[in-house]
Amino acid sequence: MLNYIWAFMIIAGVVWAVLHGNIAAVTQGLLDSAADAVGLCVTMLGVVSLWTGILKIGERSGLIDRLARRLEPVLRFLFPDLPEDHPARRSIAVNMIANVLGLGWAATPAGLQAMKELAELEEERRAAPPGTASREMCTFLIINISSLQLIPVNMIAYRSQYGSAAPAAIVGPAAAATAVSTLAAVLFCRVMNSKNGG
Repeated sequence: MLNYIWAFMIIAGVVWAVLHGNIAAVTQGLLDSAADAVGLCVTMLGVVSLWTGILKIGERSGLIDRLARRLEPVLRFLFPDLPEDHPARRSIAVNMIANVLGLGWAATPAGLQAMKELAELEEERRAAPPGTASREMCTFLIINISSLQLIPVNMIAYRSQYGSAAPAAIVGPAAAATAVSTLAAVLFCRVMNSKNGG
């Protein structure tokens, strides 16, 4: 549905420009936007490469494993039915750590791995029909979407790319907003799990 809405808006804009003699401005806008997009991609590639590399260094040095162990009480609270030694626990922890540090793109591989491992666990349990998301999968998805961020690296990079005088001014508001969204997500998950007998 969203694709249709975007397509309609683009076509309507071009038709409007043709009818009002502004097609040259639309063409110039398209070219300028394409140049901005390439510049932004190059900037974000550098940011993502840097932070993904730092995350890899953290993994190899054992720092990520130590932080993941510190997250065990949180994981036990959020995923009470997830076995203690299950590999999904580490993937979930790595994803949460990367999200807290604002490394959303670096968090994606760990998130995909966690979902795969949770799906395999659900298949072993055979608690639901194939293709049905488990309680742990739903909880993880909701917590991942709410994504508490202490350092919104991507937003700082975007603001810097577009000439903000204070790109890091977003840190406080972003931390507050994501703390509220994460709290709401945790409360929602707990209420739904208790309603469903969890």
